[in-house]
Amino acid sequence: MWASPGRLKAKGIIGMNRRNIRYISRYNSRHLFPLVDDKLKTKLLAKRFGITTPDLIGTVTTQFDVKHIADMVAGHGGFAIKPAKGSGGKGILVIEHQDAEGYVKPSGHRLQREDLERHVSNILSGLYSLGGATDIALVETLISFDEFLAEYTYEGVPDIRVIVFKGYPVMAMMRLSTAASDGKANLHQGAVGVGLDIATGTALRGVQFDRPRMDHPDTGHELASLRIPDWEVLLKLAASCYEMTGLGYLGTDMVLDRNHGPMLLELNARPGLAIQMTNGEGLRPRLDLIEKQPDGANVEARVAFARHHFARRGELQAVS
Repeated sequence: MWASPGRLKAKGIIGMNRRNIRYISRYNSRHLFPLVDDKLKTKLLAKRFGITTPDLIGTVTTQFDVKHIADMVAGHGGFAIKPAKGSGGKGILVIEHQDAEGYVKPSGHRLQREDLERHVSNILSGLYSLGGATDIALVETLISFDEFLAEYTYEGVPDIRVIVFKGYPVMAMMRLSTAASDGKANLHQGAVGVGLDIATGTALRGVQFDRPRMDHPDTGHELASLRIPDWEVLLKLAASCYEMTGLGYLGTDMVLDRNHGPMLLELNARPGLAIQMTNGEGLRPRLDLIEKQPDGANVEARVAFARHHFARRGELQAVS
């Protein structure tokens, strides 16, 4: 079913043009984009601000160093290799564990040393980077996602996207990997998006391939019971990225690690708009309200404001 432009406007849905002109161009200085477009710069900046991120095992910067990747990851049970300037999850290789016979992906598929070297070489050549520019390969420790999430995801690590505007968390969703998405938390590839109540971190609405979803397609587990632990901590982490980057409109992607709690995965200066679909609500009324607020509120005050003004119940609660 298609909605008319008038109906979308009435629901407060914003499109790409308004996002780009009204919010990104107005609140995001272009000279700050490299802080979030380059994952290595983001990680180093987060460390300076005391924001937890997955540990960095090492980096590969030249084709000559590609042959040392096996030595770099030796002794690490699991790890992830990703392009510093990649986007949309492209080029991320996750190894769940390694043994004498090679490296094992979450799907159970085995890779050999030459497969790792080829992947890292492709990253350096810019195969996955924005604009095809030469890149750097980051090697990070594997995230041990909280066990309670196992029934809500398939193979991959679920992440949480929070849109932050002028330091206020305004809308959130969790992305659950599926067989269709090849274990990646990418909505365009078939991951399930679940809108989250800003007040409580409770699931509001599930969507897959633009259609409502009440359960996970692979595990069969219902989505209504999903509630994110340490929610206030996670929101404060997201809100503090405003001071860290100076960007007024950004997407923060976080994960829940069983040992470290909420961790920052990456930032996006041009976050997509599918979060409106997973929440069944447009961003515009929330953004309009934030623009009316005076500057200078601290992280705690901004989070408290968002939790008070953006609280709601969703479709999943109506049927649970």
